[in-house]
Amino acid sequence: MLEEARATGLLPAGKPLVAMLSGGRDSVCLLDLSVRLLGAEAVSALHVNYGLREDAGEDEAHCVALCERLGVRLEVDRPRRTEGSGNVQAWARDARYAAAAQMALRSDAVIATGHTADDQVETILYRLASSPSRRALLGMRPSSGSLVRPLLAFTRQQTTAYCEARGLDWRDDPSNEESAYARNRVRHGLARALSDVHPAAAQNVLRTAELLRDEAEVLDELVSAEIDGSNGSAPNTIELARLAELPPALRRLVVQTLADRAAGRPVPGAARFGDQVTALRRTGTAMLDLGGGVRAVVEHGVLRAEL
Repeated sequence: MLEEARATGLLPAGKPLVAMLSGGRDSVCLLDLSVRLLGAEAVSALHVNYGLREDAGEDEAHCVALCERLGVRLEVDRPRRTEGSGNVQAWARDARYAAAAQMALRSDAVIATGHTADDQVETILYRLASSPSRRALLGMRPSSGSLVRPLLAFTRQQTTAYCEARGLDWRDDPSNEESAYARNRVRHGLARALSDVHPAAAQNVLRTAELLRDEAEVLDELVSAEIDGSNGSAPNTIELARLAELPPALRRLVVQTLADRAAGRPVPGAARFGDQVTALRRTGTAMLDLGGGVRAVVEHGVLRAEL
Protein backbone atom coordinates (compact mmCIF):
# COMPACT_ATOMS: atom_id res chain seq x y z
CA MET A 1 0.00 0.00 0.00
CA LEU A 2 2.95 2.31 0.65
CA GLU A 3 4.17 2.22 -2.94
CA GLU A 4 0.66 2.58 -4.33
CA ALA A 5 0.17 5.69 -2.19
CA ARG A 6 3.52 7.06 -3.36
CA ALA A 7 2.53 6.46 -6.98
CA THR A 8 -0.54 8.69 -6.68
CA GLY A 9 1.72 11.73 -6.38
CA LEU A 10 -0.70 13.24 -3.89
CA LEU A 11 1.84 13.23 -1.06
CA PRO A 12 4.72 15.13 -2.67
CA ALA A 13 8.05 15.38 -0.89
CA GLY A 14 9.20 18.86 0.05
CA LYS A 15 5.71 20.16 0.84
CA PRO A 16 4.36 20.43 4.42
CA LEU A 17 1.27 18.34 5.09
CA VAL A 18 -1.63 18.71 7.49
CA ALA A 19 -3.30 15.32 8.00
CA MET A 20 -6.84 15.43 9.33
CA LEU A 21 -6.94 12.88 12.13
CA SER A 22 -10.23 11.69 13.61
CA GLY A 23 -8.68 8.62 15.20
CA GLY A 24 -10.58 6.23 12.94
CA ARG A 25 -8.82 3.58 10.92
CA ASP A 26 -8.73 5.56 7.67
CA SER A 27 -7.19 8.68 9.18
CA VAL A 28 -4.73 6.60 11.24
CA CYS A 29 -3.67 4.83 8.05
CA LEU A 30 -3.30 8.19 6.29
CA LEU A 31 -1.12 9.64 9.03
CA ASP A 32 1.20 6.65 9.19
CA LEU A 33 1.57 6.52 5.40
CA SER A 34 2.30 10.25 5.31
CA VAL A 35 5.03 9.93 7.91
CA ARG A 36 6.63 7.01 6.09
CA LEU A 37 6.59 8.85 2.77
CA LEU A 38 7.41 12.40 3.86
CA GLY A 39 9.07 12.11 7.25
CA ALA A 40 7.58 13.14 10.58
CA GLU A 41 9.10 16.62 10.39
CA ALA A 42 7.02 17.43 7.29
CA VAL A 43 3.72 16.20 8.74
CA SER A 44 1.35 17.83 11.20
CA ALA A 45 -1.98 16.45 12.34
CA LEU A 46 -5.27 18.10 13.22
CA HIS A 47 -7.83 16.52 15.52
CA VAL A 48 -11.19 18.21 16.02
CA ASN A 49 -12.93 17.40 19.30
CA TYR A 50 -16.55 18.45 18.82
CA GLY A 51 -17.52 17.45 22.35
CA LEU A 52 -20.67 15.80 21.04
CA ARG A 53 -20.07 12.35 22.56
CA GLU A 54 -19.17 11.28 26.07
CA ASP A 55 -16.08 9.46 24.80
CA ALA A 56 -14.84 12.38 22.68
CA GLY A 57 -12.04 12.91 25.19
CA GLU A 58 -10.90 9.33 24.66
CA ASP A 59 -10.70 9.93 20.91
CA GLU A 60 -8.55 12.99 21.56
CA ALA A 61 -6.28 11.10 23.95
CA HIS A 62 -5.85 8.33 21.38
CA CYS A 63 -4.77 10.88 18.75
CA VAL A 64 -2.33 12.49 21.18
CA ALA A 65 -0.73 9.12 21.93
CA LEU A 66 -0.54 8.17 18.25
CA CYS A 67 1.14 11.43 17.27
CA GLU A 68 3.63 11.07 20.10
CA ARG A 69 4.44 7.58 18.87
CA LEU A 70 4.92 8.77 15.28
CA GLY A 71 6.75 11.96 16.23
CA VAL A 72 4.13 14.19 14.64
CA ARG A 73 3.05 17.60 15.89
CA LEU A 74 -0.66 17.60 16.76
CA GLU A 75 -3.09 20.48 17.04
CA VAL A 76 -6.48 19.96 18.68
CA ASP A 77 -9.42 22.21 17.87
CA ARG A 78 -12.45 22.26 20.18
CA PRO A 79 -15.26 24.17 18.45
CA ARG A 80 -18.53 24.56 20.27
CA ARG A 81 -21.82 24.39 18.43
CA THR A 82 -24.22 27.23 19.09
CA GLU A 83 -27.98 27.25 18.74
CA GLY A 84 -29.13 27.69 15.17
CA SER A 85 -26.03 26.02 13.71
CA GLY A 86 -28.23 23.74 11.62
CA ASN A 87 -27.39 20.16 10.66
CA VAL A 88 -24.86 18.65 13.07
CA GLN A 89 -22.86 16.83 10.41
CA ALA A 90 -22.71 19.91 8.18
CA TRP A 91 -21.58 22.05 11.12
CA ALA A 92 -18.89 19.51 12.05
CA ARG A 93 -17.64 19.33 8.46
CA ASP A 94 -17.43 23.11 8.16
CA ALA A 95 -15.66 23.36 11.54
CA ARG A 96 -12.95 20.84 10.72
CA TYR A 97 -12.23 22.19 7.23
CA ALA A 98 -12.04 25.74 8.56
CA ALA A 99 -9.60 24.63 11.27
CA ALA A 100 -7.51 22.72 8.72
CA ALA A 101 -7.41 25.69 6.35
CA GLN A 102 -6.17 27.99 9.13
CA MET A 103 -3.53 25.50 10.20
CA ALA A 104 -2.32 24.89 6.63
CA LEU A 105 -2.16 28.60 5.85
CA ARG A 106 0.54 29.17 8.45
CA SER A 107 3.02 26.92 6.64
CA ASP A 108 1.60 26.86 3.10
CA ALA A 109 0.80 23.18 3.65
CA VAL A 110 -1.29 20.66 1.77
CA ILE A 111 -4.34 19.30 3.61
CA ALA A 112 -4.91 15.54 3.43
CA THR A 113 -8.06 13.63 4.33
CA GLY A 114 -8.56 9.90 4.77
CA HIS A 115 -11.46 9.47 2.34
CA THR A 116 -11.45 5.98 0.83
CA ALA A 117 -13.02 4.29 -2.17
CA ASP A 118 -15.92 3.26 0.07
CA ASP A 119 -16.48 6.91 1.00
CA GLN A 120 -16.41 7.78 -2.69
CA VAL A 121 -19.13 5.27 -3.53
CA GLU A 122 -21.27 6.46 -0.63
CA THR A 123 -20.78 10.09 -1.62
CA ILE A 124 -21.83 9.45 -5.21
CA LEU A 125 -24.92 7.50 -4.17
CA TYR A 126 -25.91 10.14 -1.62
CA ARG A 127 -25.46 13.02 -4.07
CA LEU A 128 -27.28 11.14 -6.80
CA ALA A 129 -30.29 10.82 -4.51
CA SER A 130 -30.18 14.37 -3.15
CA SER A 131 -28.72 16.59 -5.89
CA PRO A 132 -30.09 16.76 -9.46
CA SER A 133 -26.86 17.62 -11.27
CA ARG A 134 -24.02 15.97 -13.12
CA ARG A 135 -21.71 16.99 -10.29
CA ALA A 136 -23.38 14.30 -8.20
CA LEU A 137 -21.89 11.60 -10.43
CA LEU A 138 -18.36 12.99 -10.41
CA GLY A 139 -17.73 12.22 -6.75
CA MET A 140 -14.78 13.61 -4.83
CA ARG A 141 -11.69 14.59 -6.78
CA PRO A 142 -8.31 13.18 -5.69
CA SER A 143 -7.10 16.76 -5.38
CA SER A 144 -8.87 20.10 -5.23
CA GLY A 145 -6.81 23.20 -4.58
CA SER A 146 -4.75 22.56 -1.45
CA LEU A 147 -6.83 19.50 -0.47
CA VAL A 148 -5.71 15.97 -1.36
CA ARG A 149 -7.32 12.58 -0.80
CA PRO A 150 -4.49 10.03 -1.11
CA LEU A 151 -6.61 7.04 -0.06
CA LEU A 152 -9.39 7.33 -2.65
CA ALA A 153 -8.02 4.32 -4.52
CA PHE A 154 -8.08 2.13 -1.41
CA THR A 155 -10.99 0.41 0.30
CA ARG A 156 -11.90 0.51 3.98
CA GLN A 157 -10.89 -3.15 4.10
CA GLN A 158 -7.42 -2.24 2.89
CA THR A 159 -6.94 0.55 5.44
CA THR A 160 -8.04 -1.88 8.15
CA ALA A 161 -5.52 -4.47 6.99
CA TYR A 162 -2.79 -1.82 6.84
CA CYS A 163 -3.40 -0.68 10.41
CA GLU A 164 -3.47 -4.26 11.67
CA ALA A 165 -0.23 -5.09 9.88
CA ARG A 166 1.44 -1.97 11.30
CA GLY A 167 0.15 -2.56 14.81
CA LEU A 168 -1.84 0.68 14.80
CA ASP A 169 -4.95 0.96 16.94
CA TRP A 170 -7.90 3.11 15.98
CA ARG A 171 -11.14 4.38 17.45
CA ASP A 172 -14.58 3.51 16.06
CA ASP A 173 -17.16 6.28 16.04
CA PRO A 174 -20.50 4.77 17.15
CA SER A 175 -22.40 7.58 15.42
CA ASN A 176 -21.40 5.98 12.10
CA GLU A 177 -23.88 3.23 12.90
CA GLU A 178 -26.83 5.49 13.67
CA SER A 179 -29.63 5.33 11.11
CA ALA A 180 -30.67 8.90 11.89
CA TYR A 181 -28.01 10.15 9.48
CA ALA A 182 -28.70 9.86 5.74
CA ARG A 183 -25.08 9.03 4.93
CA ASN A 184 -25.23 6.07 7.31
CA ARG A 185 -28.40 4.79 5.65
CA VAL A 186 -26.61 4.95 2.31
CA ARG A 187 -23.63 3.04 3.75
CA HIS A 188 -25.54 0.31 5.54
CA GLY A 189 -28.58 0.10 3.30
CA LEU A 190 -28.15 1.28 -0.28
CA ALA A 191 -24.48 0.40 -0.80
CA ARG A 192 -24.99 -3.09 0.59
CA ALA A 193 -28.14 -3.58 -1.49
CA LEU A 194 -26.21 -2.72 -4.65
CA SER A 195 -23.52 -5.25 -3.80
CA ASP A 196 -26.27 -7.84 -3.52
CA VAL A 197 -27.42 -6.92 -7.02
CA HIS A 198 -23.91 -7.25 -8.45
CA PRO A 199 -20.66 -8.13 -6.64
CA ALA A 200 -18.74 -5.50 -8.61
CA ALA A 201 -21.28 -2.73 -7.98
CA ALA A 202 -18.88 -0.53 -6.01
CA GLN A 203 -16.09 -0.90 -8.57
CA ASN A 204 -18.54 -0.08 -11.37
CA VAL A 205 -19.69 3.08 -9.61
CA LEU A 206 -16.07 4.17 -9.12
CA ARG A 207 -15.15 3.43 -12.73
CA THR A 208 -18.16 5.35 -14.02
CA ALA A 209 -17.21 8.36 -11.90
CA GLU A 210 -13.64 8.18 -13.18
CA LEU A 211 -14.80 8.18 -16.79
CA LEU A 212 -17.20 11.05 -16.17
CA ARG A 213 -14.46 13.13 -14.54
CA ASP A 214 -12.32 12.64 -17.65
CA GLU A 215 -15.21 13.74 -19.84
CA ALA A 216 -15.91 16.68 -17.51
CA GLU A 217 -12.43 18.03 -18.26
CA VAL A 218 -13.35 18.18 -21.94
CA LEU A 219 -16.63 19.92 -21.17
CA ASP A 220 -14.89 22.38 -18.86
CA GLU A 221 -12.55 23.35 -21.69
CA LEU A 222 -15.52 24.01 -23.97
CA VAL A 223 -17.16 26.16 -21.32
CA SER A 224 -13.96 28.10 -20.67
CA ALA A 225 -13.60 28.78 -24.37
CA GLU A 226 -17.01 30.48 -24.30
CA ILE A 227 -16.63 32.62 -21.16
CA ASP A 228 -12.93 33.40 -20.84
CA GLY A 229 -12.80 36.15 -23.42
CA SER A 230 -11.92 34.06 -26.46
CA ASN A 231 -15.00 35.38 -28.32
CA GLY A 232 -14.23 39.04 -27.76
CA SER A 233 -16.21 39.48 -24.54
CA ALA A 234 -14.75 40.25 -21.15
CA PRO A 235 -13.78 37.21 -19.01
CA ASN A 236 -16.63 35.53 -17.14
CA THR A 237 -19.19 36.89 -19.57
CA ILE A 238 -20.89 35.73 -22.75
CA GLU A 239 -23.06 37.45 -25.30
CA LEU A 240 -26.66 36.36 -24.88
CA ALA A 241 -26.98 35.77 -28.61
CA ARG A 242 -24.02 33.38 -28.44
CA LEU A 243 -25.53 31.59 -25.45
CA ALA A 244 -28.71 31.00 -27.45
CA GLU A 245 -26.69 29.36 -30.23
CA LEU A 246 -25.12 26.78 -27.93
CA PRO A 247 -26.49 23.24 -27.54
CA PRO A 248 -28.79 23.07 -24.49
CA ALA A 249 -26.32 20.98 -22.46
CA LEU A 250 -23.44 23.39 -23.05
CA ARG A 251 -25.75 26.34 -22.37
CA ARG A 252 -26.59 24.93 -18.95
CA LEU A 253 -22.93 24.34 -18.16
CA VAL A 254 -22.05 27.93 -19.10
CA VAL A 255 -24.72 29.32 -16.77
CA GLN A 256 -23.62 26.96 -13.99
CA THR A 257 -19.97 27.92 -14.35
CA LEU A 258 -20.72 31.64 -14.39
CA ALA A 259 -22.73 31.23 -11.18
CA ASP A 260 -20.04 29.12 -9.51
CA ARG A 261 -17.31 31.59 -10.37
CA ALA A 262 -19.33 34.55 -9.15
CA ALA A 263 -20.01 32.85 -5.83
CA GLY A 264 -16.58 31.29 -5.43
CA ARG A 265 -18.29 27.98 -4.66
CA PRO A 266 -20.74 25.56 -6.30
CA VAL A 267 -24.24 27.01 -6.70
CA PRO A 268 -26.54 23.95 -6.73
CA GLY A 269 -29.17 24.00 -9.45
CA ALA A 270 -28.03 27.11 -11.33
CA ALA A 271 -27.78 25.13 -14.56
CA ARG A 272 -31.52 24.55 -14.69
CA PHE A 273 -32.05 28.24 -15.45
CA GLY A 274 -30.19 28.00 -18.76
CA ASP A 275 -33.24 28.45 -20.95
CA GLN A 276 -34.72 31.19 -18.75
CA VAL A 277 -31.47 33.13 -18.90
CA THR A 278 -31.39 32.81 -22.67
CA ALA A 279 -34.91 34.27 -22.83
CA LEU A 280 -33.94 37.48 -20.98
CA ARG A 281 -34.25 40.63 -23.04
CA ARG A 282 -31.14 41.76 -24.83
CA THR A 283 -31.73 45.51 -24.55
CA GLY A 284 -31.21 47.53 -21.41
CA THR A 285 -30.74 45.55 -18.21
CA ALA A 286 -32.40 42.29 -17.14
CA MET A 287 -31.82 40.05 -14.11
CA LEU A 288 -32.71 36.54 -12.96
CA ASP A 289 -32.14 34.85 -9.58
CA LEU A 290 -30.02 31.70 -10.00
CA GLY A 291 -30.19 30.63 -6.35
CA GLY A 292 -27.50 30.63 -3.71
CA GLY A 293 -27.48 34.42 -3.59
CA VAL A 294 -26.33 34.66 -7.22
CA ARG A 295 -28.16 36.39 -10.05
CA ALA A 296 -27.71 36.50 -13.79
CA VAL A 297 -27.38 40.04 -15.16
CA VAL A 298 -27.74 40.97 -18.82
CA GLU A 299 -26.59 44.43 -19.87
CA HIS A 300 -26.60 45.45 -23.50
CA GLY A 301 -26.86 41.84 -24.57
CA VAL A 302 -23.94 40.56 -22.45
CA LEU A 303 -24.50 38.05 -19.65
CA ARG A 304 -22.59 37.85 -16.39
CA ALA A 305 -23.33 36.46 -12.91
CA GLU A 306 -22.89 38.35 -9.66
CA LEU A 307 -23.66 38.14 -5.96
